[in-house]
Amino acid sequence: MSSLRYAPAILIGRVVRVLARWRKPGGGSAIPGVVVNRIAPGFLATTLNGFPLGLVIVTGSSGKSTTTKMLVGVLRAHGLAVFTNQSTANISQGLTSALLEQVTLSGRIAGDVAVLEMDEGHGAFIAGSLSPRVVSLTNVMVDQIDRFHDSEMVAGLLAKIAARATETVVLNADDRYLADLGDALESTVQVDRYGVTADVLRRYPRGLGYAQTAPTRLATGTGVQLTNIVGRDADVQFVGGNHGIRLPARGIHYAVDALTALSTAQATLGERFDPTLACTALSAMPAVFGRGEVVTVGGKTIEFVLVQNPSSFQLNVDSLEANTEQILVIIGSDVRDPSYFWPVDTSGLGHVLIASGLKAHDIALQLAYDNVQVDRIEPDVPTALDAFMALPDPATGVKTIIFSADGMRRTRAHLGLVSNAEES
Repeated sequence: MSSLRYAPAILIGRVVRVLARWRKPGGGSAIPGVVVNRIAPGFLATTLNGFPLGLVIVTGSSGKSTTTKMLVGVLRAHGLAVFTNQSTANISQGLTSALLEQVTLSGRIAGDVAVLEMDEGHGAFIAGSLSPRVVSLTNVMVDQIDRFHDSEMVAGLLAKIAARATETVVLNADDRYLADLGDALESTVQVDRYGVTADVLRRYPRGLGYAQTAPTRLATGTGVQLTNIVGRDADVQFVGGNHGIRLPARGIHYAVDALTALSTAQATLGERFDPTLACTALSAMPAVFGRGEVVTVGGKTIEFVLVQNPSSFQLNVDSLEANTEQILVIIGSDVRDPSYFWPVDTSGLGHVLIASGLKAHDIALQLAYDNVQVDRIEPDVPTALDAFMALPDPATGVKTIIFSADGMRRTRAHLGLVSNAEES
């Protein structure tokens, strides 16, 4: 768009942004988006649809943030200028606020392509106005039961977003809901599939966390496939050959995120895609905000493990180092019903030093039922963090904090770490 049609709305949004940050430093980031969406409802779609190489949407129950960051890194390594959003700006007002940071008064943003993480519910709500060139679907998991009542509902929301793809839908062939969706879409759009081999899947008797696992694996030589994983090292098979990658964090779920990113990059770049360059770029990536992230505070090394649904909780527990001897668990107000996490087998934690957060007693009870020793229950997060940090360094492993999203925000604020928006 080259006109000044949205210039007044952009100016108003920027004024609101300044006022919001003045009133609440570090907060109020979605307010400008709310205002602009109200006074100029066409701004978001018009801007997102205007990139020369189109719009790429990454959505699904879990893995969106890691996949998006991996994908952006791979595309930039190929020389593309990429506009992207932060993981906390994945709903309509957040997306609009992110655009206001860089858009000119004529409604243009410098860049070749837009790569957006999009909440599946809000994404389906605005999908009708978008024309993404590529839609990438990660998985369908049991998630946020107060919003997504069942897996069929989530699959339906993802189908609405996928139906808007003008060129390619990239999807996880090991997820039965997505595999079925791909079969239904093949007559109208290119469908690119990725997945793990049967040998890899056999090593994970609990499965990969999906609401339902597809009954069959991709045929050899089809799509991008994970052929092996040991710790943070994984082997990926492309149609043209095999490549090794170094993951930003341990766990099969991070390896699958890498498959999603690589397959989506391949769909976006076409003949320009270089698997060697892509794997090198991905291997150099740091962990994404809170997800296997390792930080140093006061000379002490800490690993952050974010759990957002029962599947991610289970996968993260299963992937922890066996010698992790100092663990703090913080479950906050975002977990409205503590029974949400009861399907998780936490016995692999063995010993937790402190349970904290608004739901400290609830998670401590679950841990006790799983025969996990809990030394202390301290609902006040700052008090728990101070006590945890005051402990001598562990003899083996590193200090590990497992938290829900609310616990993550409180932890980072108390430890003086940058916010998600500041990080990138």
